[in-house]
Amino acid sequence: MTKQKWAVDAAHSSVDFSIKHMMIANVKGAFLNFEATVDANPSDLSDAEIDFSIDLSSIDTRNEDRDNHLKSADFFDVEQYPKMTFKSTKIVNKGDHEYDVTGDLTLHGVSKQETFHVAFEGQGKDPWGNEKVGFSADGSINRSDYGLTWNSALETGGVLVGDKVKINLQIEAAKAE
Repeated sequence: MTKQKWAVDAAHSSVDFSIKHMMIANVKGAFLNFEATVDANPSDLSDAEIDFSIDLSSIDTRNEDRDNHLKSADFFDVEQYPKMTFKSTKIVNKGDHEYDVTGDLTLHGVSKQETFHVAFEGQGKDPWGNEKVGFSADGSINRSDYGLTWNSALETGGVLVGDKVKINLQIEAAKAE
């Protein structure tokens, strides 16, 4: 099969994250608005081209005050840096439809190479005859690498917000017209 263009179906996809809070618990959140295009042969992503963009103002941690703080200049500064983007630069086939996808992640005006573990979950047609593919991806970034360093010391030692952000994507994409 040759490379084809695929567009993320955001209604059937998710971009979730978790981060340590007070060094004792994980707080989860999601970004509700994102888009991506994948130019690939879904059965072999080795030469795929992946472009992903997330609207940072769409953050949802189920707490409006926390979301507003995360959008502020203390964290994402969405007025100055409204998007987080990822563009693949290297893909390594690990076998069994699993890949290490490395690319340039840009956040808060800083670009760094990051690698995510990606699995091809399958391909099929929906009831209306549209060709669909599914992928999952996991990885983590250190927020301090992107200048996101706001924190608060805890009376008992440690900090309020962890540095490591775990990221999980569940993606369904449709063949682009």
